[in-house]
Amino acid sequence: MTQEQSAERGGGGHPSATGSQGPNEEAGTFTALTAQRTPVRPADRTPMGRPVITARAAATFEPVGRSVATARGFVRDTLQGWGLSEVVDDAVVLTSELVTNAVVHAGTAAEVLCLRDEDGIRIEVVDRYPERELPLQEVNPQPAGPDREGGRGLLLASALATRWGVDYTASDKRVWFRLDLPERPVGTRTAGPALPDTALPVTDTHIRVAVVQVDRSGSISAWNEDATDLFDYPAEQVVGKPLTDFAAWPHTPGTGTGVAEALRLSRWEGSYGMRGSDGRTIPVYASHLRVRDSDGEPSTVCLLVREHERAVLQSPPRVHSHDNTGTATDSQDQSAADPFEVFIGSPAPDDLDGLLQRTVERARDMLEGDAAYLLLATDDETELEVRASTGLPSARQRFARVPVETASGRYGSARMPSVHEDLTVVPGAVPLLDGTGMRSVVTVPLKVEGRLTGSLGVATETPGRYTNEEALRLQFAADRIALAVERARLTELERLRRGSLSFLVEASDLLAGTLDRDQTLALMAQMTVPTLATWCAVYTVADQGSDPRLSYVLHEDEDRIDNLKALLAKVDPPEPVPTPGARVWAAPTEAAHSAALRTSLRNVSLDGEAQQLSPGTSLATAAAVGGETVVLPLVARNRVIGMLTLGKPADERFRQEILELAEDLSRRAALALDNARLYSERTAISQSLQRSLLPPELPEVEGGVEVEVIYRAAGEGNEVGGDFYDLFEIDDGTYGFAIGDVCGTGPEAAAVTGLARHALRLLAREGLGGPTVLERLNTAILDEGARSRFLTLLYGEMRPQEDGSAELKVVCAGHPLPLRLRQDGSVESAADPQPLLGVMDDLELYEQTVSLAPGDVLLCVTDGVTERREGTRMLGDDGLADVLSTCTGLNAGAVAARIMRAVERFASDAPSDDMAILAMRVPE
Repeated sequence: MTQEQSAERGGGGHPSATGSQGPNEEAGTFTALTAQRTPVRPADRTPMGRPVITARAAATFEPVGRSVATARGFVRDTLQGWGLSEVVDDAVVLTSELVTNAVVHAGTAAEVLCLRDEDGIRIEVVDRYPERELPLQEVNPQPAGPDREGGRGLLLASALATRWGVDYTASDKRVWFRLDLPERPVGTRTAGPALPDTALPVTDTHIRVAVVQVDRSGSISAWNEDATDLFDYPAEQVVGKPLTDFAAWPHTPGTGTGVAEALRLSRWEGSYGMRGSDGRTIPVYASHLRVRDSDGEPSTVCLLVREHERAVLQSPPRVHSHDNTGTATDSQDQSAADPFEVFIGSPAPDDLDGLLQRTVERARDMLEGDAAYLLLATDDETELEVRASTGLPSARQRFARVPVETASGRYGSARMPSVHEDLTVVPGAVPLLDGTGMRSVVTVPLKVEGRLTGSLGVATETPGRYTNEEALRLQFAADRIALAVERARLTELERLRRGSLSFLVEASDLLAGTLDRDQTLALMAQMTVPTLATWCAVYTVADQGSDPRLSYVLHEDEDRIDNLKALLAKVDPPEPVPTPGARVWAAPTEAAHSAALRTSLRNVSLDGEAQQLSPGTSLATAAAVGGETVVLPLVARNRVIGMLTLGKPADERFRQEILELAEDLSRRAALALDNARLYSERTAISQSLQRSLLPPELPEVEGGVEVEVIYRAAGEGNEVGGDFYDLFEIDDGTYGFAIGDVCGTGPEAAAVTGLARHALRLLAREGLGGPTVLERLNTAILDEGARSRFLTLLYGEMRPQEDGSAELKVVCAGHPLPLRLRQDGSVESAADPQPLLGVMDDLELYEQTVSLAPGDVLLCVTDGVTERREGTRMLGDDGLADVLSTCTGLNAGAVAARIMRAVERFASDAPSDDMAILAMRVPE
């Protein structure tokens, strides 16, 4: 154990508060150690200067594949319970790789230990195979194949972890990694200077501060008296209703932080309107704080005052102290004159969307425009993507893309300031503003170290409004914010990529956990909706050259699934093109718009075809699929097996990062879907072959002898079993019966099974006796050579007698002995054991005669019945005889059912071997 590790693990906590507990799942057991969470002061550190451990959680996982998913869930639940959501994705990805290395590759149980201190977390994965070397670095690395499983864990650790290491002892190997927590801003105390009374903010005589609490669904849960006085609504009239029913939000919906998004932010501050009971909008200034109640449920507390009283709630601007001369120091003067703070304001938004929305709003206000927008460049700088806008007529601009080199006015390149005095003179010069009514526009580039990172534009409905002077002012502001925007963009991109990695790990595990085709299709759709898209449709291609078939449809609004499915059924499916990447598919949008138009015109037919969508839902369906729709091919083993179709609602577009993630997911889903197809085909073939090895139906036996057969195949149905039975008529009044078990499973066993059943019928009908029939069958099995399998077989001939009894002649070749149940409840063996078939050339077999009196039962079973186990106990011949002794007076069907029920109840586990039961009873 390293000195650093010893210090971290040896630091003691104060046992009082209970640490978070993860799930106790079937693949692992969990033990939580308690620790007190206390601030780490210098005196609270270990002698080596390391912070003390404030929380621990540990779990042990068995060496089985499902333990990897359980370990991920344990780490995720533990860290989220500790409130460390910032590092959850990285920790889950690293834990998945290291636990896989332990339970799959090392093949030992794995212990996962989570340690928390005030600066970060440390996760240790311990396995019991210290001799196994870890692939740290290859001298001549070979390109990694798609099926490669090893060597990734430590590469990920070096890329994601703050520190990592491997410690060896004589009995175990400990791989650990550490993730430092990002710095969290703490409260800042500020004090304003003393001001004369005349300089103080002006308010009403009585200041009312409305306190409104909103639950996690956006509904009002509390409303104080000041809120009633301000907005003239009593509490009982508003509690339980959405805040959006009363808030008049100024932003364009979908283009920035709306009321729903603001309520989910940890803090928010700004202006909007509240509708009073008289319908008038009352301007208010609000401060929102996200909290959790005693039950752990999140809610938002909103403090509101009238707009002109905003000084009561508004965060004070940064003030800078001065020296004794009354002038600011050099550093303070530089900070006070920071153009970024001057343009954006203080405090600056922490998130990228908030920063971009604040930017376009300030740019619009600075140039007194009617609209503003900001575009960010893609990684290859070939396109610009709309990320924020204000004043535009709809949200359709968000995430729209504009090529860099287009149009005559070089607007598209955005590499230099550009002013258009009147867009009607140069149609299409600014494609983003087509149809918006904007006439004059100024655009400037955002550049960092000479690289194009985006474009900022301000527009107005007045022609000739902007000149080069406004372009210079806007360029000066853009230069001040470009670096901050690029830094926030890279931070968001890194967060998205790490979240995507965690998403793909979970998705791969889910897809690998099933071989059922329908379940795989459902998982594909459920993983994409709503994480990647609003709706999803999966098309499958059965064979090369066949048309794609709509197999699964999912929408985030369940009420729209049926209408969406009906719409897609009317549209020709996309072409199964194997070209990688997402391609735009316009057919659903066009069909939806046509249906909506026909509904609006009250016309339910087009070109003689009846409208398939109900008029009441056509408009909703058109809105649901009216945005961008993309198709990703599902390619597995060099063949297109389907298409994954993703869609957005009206006027929305996909981001490039989402499309790249969907493409990666589609590759994994395609392989899982093809594996499920192959497994289903193999299962169908095996089941068909198994049915062909069993008689299609049992004949009616003369004399009323009752015959019942129960057959249970073990496993998942993907292998042909070796057990078989048969009952057939040899000649008038004589019936042959057989029950056997071929060694092993699969094609070789099936070949011997088919040979035995058909040979028995053929040889018996030639008039040969039982011993001769089995001897010739033995010769036929041995002639198979290496493909032969030994066979245990009980064969007999039954002839009902005129006195109501039945005479049986049986040969038991290595098979469990048949049991005879008499009317008095006694049970005895009805034959002697003889050599099994398929082993020796020369067999000397003989037949034995058994007479069944009226009411007697002959029970024949395979060894799957007698060898049923529960731990060290086995049912055996004696246990079977005990069960049979309780079946006096039952007909053949009831006897077979009772035997099977007793066998199934003998052990809790599913049967591991095929079972066949043949019961024959002579009626009384």
